[in-house]
Amino acid sequence: DWSEISVHSDLCLMTLRRVACQLEETLNKEIEKLPEIKLKRIQQYAVDVTLDPDTAQRELILSEDGKEVRYGDTQQNLPNNPKRFDPVLIVLGKEGFSSGRFYYEVTVTGKTGWSLGVARESINRKGNITLSPDSGSCAPIFTPLYLREKPQKVGVFVDYEEGQVSFYDVEARSHIYSFTGYTFTEKRYPCFNPRQPFLVLGRTLCRGFYLEPTM
Repeated sequence: DWSEISVHSDLCLMTLRRVACQLEETLNKEIEKLPEIKLKRIQQYAVDVTLDPDTAQRELILSEDGKEVRYGDTQQNLPNNPKRFDPVLIVLGKEGFSSGRFYYEVTVTGKTGWSLGVARESINRKGNITLSPDSGSCAPIFTPLYLREKPQKVGVFVDYEEGQVSFYDVEARSHIYSFTGYTFTEKRYPCFNPRQPFLVLGRTLCRGFYLEPTM
């Protein structure tokens, strides 16, 4: 006898809302894990990068092990060889890459801004440089990105064949930004501008990229 059966619509609605909220919370947690899972996967492509003193602009001071660069404010008495940048404050990594996938990290603790990128081997190293594909930079311009939190260590994954470079906040295990759709046709070298005061390489960094976290 269905006449004796009643449905408490308010109770059913509350139950459905509670289930929906639980499902949404679970889904959001799983989505948040995706960058962390991806970062763990790409870290298997980690390579070691050392700065090349022959390319460093004269005001840039490198550590003895080639893992740290800082701005020295005064020019050092260094030979003006063809590989050295002048006057742009840039230093390249010793190792270049012409295929495959690779990943490296740089420590930026205490810095509010820095410039990082990859340059092709034939980039013009004398005079002012307009950062563009024509000049040898991967990005049309250095791209400003403003973050709520200051990364302490930035990781970069490069896929040469796909023309893709992705940045990660290593400690937060989160994705920062990706550049896609580029065509790499010659060897690429990590390039750095520490702005101030210095950068420390763990497994270095890459790409036409300017990052300035908000205070």
